[in-house]
Amino acid sequence: MTLKWLAVVVATVSLTLWATGNVVTLAVEGGQLPLLVNLFALVTAGTAVILAVVAELHERLDNRISALTEFLVARLNEIENHTGDRNTGFVEGYLLSHGQEAAVVPFGRRGRGAAER
Repeated sequence: MTLKWLAVVVATVSLTLWATGNVVTLAVEGGQLPLLVNLFALVTAGTAVILAVVAELHERLDNRISALTEFLVARLNEIENHTGDRNTGFVEGYLLSHGQEAAVVPFGRRGRGAAER
């Protein structure tokens, strides 16, 4: 059971016990449960409700981040496919327009300076 639903169950049980205890005590003795018992039940229910809301918001945020990640991956793959095609055409066109003298030369070795060469 997820945290959200566990918190909902705890809040429901806590409020049910609080209401049932006060109704039974009112019917039998004409009073209410001790203040400490009432506060404990209400604080437990309130905390569980807040926890359920935070868990739901976390789940929604996680779903949005997952969707955004999938969108970005698809978009980046699309951009990569188009960019690779354009760069290939550019390089081939450049080489064809300059003939054989346009050889591709690798960069020289990077050293500490020109003195080592």
